Amino acid sequence: MNKLIGIAALAATAPGLAQDSGDEAAIQARIDAIYAVISGPVGEQRDWDAMRSMMTENATLTPIGPDGPLPMNVDGYIERSEKLLMDSGFHELETGNRIEIFGNLAHVWSAYEGRAASHDGDILVTGINSFQLIKMDGEWKVNTILWQPAGPDLPVPADLAAEGVE
Repeated sequence: MNKLIGIAALAATAPGLAQDSGDEAAIQARIDAIYAVISGPVGEQRDWDAMRSMMTENATLTPIGPDGPLPMNVDGYIERSEKLLMDSGFHELETGNRIEIFGNLAHVWSAYEGRAASHDGDILVTGINSFQLIKMDGEWKVNTILWQPAGPDLPVPADLAAEGVE
């Protein structure tokens, strides 16, 4: 049994998970489009239909907070976030990522900065979004987004953080 676990661990950490530059570009475009929907100035309506179209039917969005996870479906996320995003203005910018693809499954560690009002506004929050995507009918769809803010005891990894930001 231990030999089998060792082989599985080796396979899981081996470099060269199937990477296709076309798939990587499509996944990056999907991540960029999700950030674009969430982002906007004060009063700008977000294109929630576009967000819904980028997600699987049963997609979940789950912030990890001090009290644990708070899973929501897309409409639950919209209900929880829309007023705040429109009233305050908010721009979520990716500072770096890691994309791994295995067949029709992809995982992206995407570090972010949440900025007030505009792309060059004050940084309100940094953290990691963990995107899980599924390739369905030739298109990458987001199935899960988990995110956790960074903090003094949990900085964004240096290779994903914007220069000078923790």
